[in-house]
Amino acid sequence: MDLKNLFSKISFDNKEQQATKKDAPTHWIKCPECSSLMFFKEVENQNNICPKCNFHMRIGAKRRIEILADSDSFVEYDADLKPIDPLKFVDKKSYKKRVDEAEKKTGRTSAVISGECTINGTPVQIVVFDFAFMGGSLGSVEGEKIVRAVDRAMDKHQGLIIVSASGGARMQESTFALMQMAKTSAALKKMDQAKLPYISILTDPTMGGVSASFAFLGDIIMAEPGALIGFAGQRVIKQTIGADLPEGFQRAEFLLEKGSIDMVVNRSDMKKTLSDLLTMFYKDSQVS
Repeated sequence: MDLKNLFSKISFDNKEQQATKKDAPTHWIKCPECSSLMFFKEVENQNNICPKCNFHMRIGAKRRIEILADSDSFVEYDADLKPIDPLKFVDKKSYKKRVDEAEKKTGRTSAVISGECTINGTPVQIVVFDFAFMGGSLGSVEGEKIVRAVDRAMDKHQGLIIVSASGGARMQESTFALMQMAKTSAALKKMDQAKLPYISILTDPTMGGVSASFAFLGDIIMAEPGALIGFAGQRVIKQTIGADLPEGFQRAEFLLEKGSIDMVVNRSDMKKTLSDLLTMFYKDSQVS
């Protein structure tokens, strides 16, 4: 037997059978919570919720709107607003470069998409944060978009929904970002005086200046299961008080138990819940 030819043939066969990089199985998702390996289409069809443990994976603003809004009903406003760099801020990178990188990554000019849509036929103004854009941080543009959404809601006598996913105020804008907390809160006070409904949805994560302002001013405050919600980080709090934190601290279920939020709603049930709440609010306040 010619061993050289035999091994040469085996080697050749293996090359033929080896999958190319293009054909390799790359469309699998590992759940961060239970480590289950799942085909991405299976997860996508369940609104990016793990079918094994119900873990709610983070999703972008566009996907969020697809889940909540009626098909082809969403109309975006203020898409041309873009951050400026009033402080000429530089850390490891310049603020301008960070904004440019985030714009290339997401295809948007800010961390917020705002517009109008219908939810099961009910018209509403909606603002959705995208954590992929600089951690969903609250800057001057994001605050302005929220205020403009409030103004549209009042002009059209509609309700407002804000879906938060943010690490807090944008440090590169310093006081300009912090002032958005007061600016948005003052605008929402006008909605309250006009007796128009504002529903706040807290997703993972909702932290810092966002949680300390408009995110907790809703007539109804709901959260997705397992969402991280709070002001300061757990490590900072633990170091400050010098004690271990309770199990589940700063998670949606913990806040519900302590009375800080009104309900925890599965993502797949969110649209119907919002529709029912808006119908109830509109009926009670005679909103049309």
